[in-house]
Amino acid sequence: MVAVHGATVLVTGGRRGLGSALVDEVLARGAAKVYSTAREPYSDTRTGVVSLPLEVRDERSVAALAAQATDVDIVVNNAGTLLPGTLLTGDFADISSTFETNTLGPLRVTRALAPVLATRGGGALVNIHSVLSWLAGSGAYGASKAAIWSLTNSLRVELSARGTQVLGVHVGFIDTEMVSAIGLPKSAPATVADTILDALEAGAHEVLVDEVTTAVKAKLSGPVEDLVFAFAH
Repeated sequence: MVAVHGATVLVTGGRRGLGSALVDEVLARGAAKVYSTAREPYSDTRTGVVSLPLEVRDERSVAALAAQATDVDIVVNNAGTLLPGTLLTGDFADISSTFETNTLGPLRVTRALAPVLATRGGGALVNIHSVLSWLAGSGAYGASKAAIWSLTNSLRVELSARGTQVLGVHVGFIDTEMVSAIGLPKSAPATVADTILDALEAGAHEVLVDEVTTAVKAKLSGPVEDLVFAFAH
């Protein structure tokens, strides 16, 4: 169980959307320092926030981040991308970029910062998944989120000996720029951030943020052909 108060927190993709809401929420809960990253250098004016550039697809960029963030207690892998296109006909470069960002990116960050967490007593790792981790029909995005779900579960086993809490976050659509064109009900980023951090501080290993995610999780024991994107409607 990890307390946010007094902790140093890293949020990837913290410039906007859910990432920005997470930065706001950890600050509200008394975090001592927050590292917030974006692909391009930027200036975050929030008190207590250190903004850093990070390209999760680039090993050298991740190494540079780890060299600066040597006092991290909580790592939140939030940075992600959503590119259109089907698996059969979509641009393969987009498919590759999706996996590099949504799956291998968080793994790179985790590998780089896990030793830091261990030296500071274990700390916590939070990975943002999706209800689409469990639903077919959303192309490379859903496939990449299914993969990071599996990675998170394996990392939980590997990091347990180091005392690191690993929290996997499953959530439906959040009211952010990324999914602004999707006409489905969405959760407010601040509400999602609050739910995630409540689960973290309660010592949870997994959190289902909304009703649609809870409903889909309950169907995982049923026929695999029922697990399609249309269910989220």
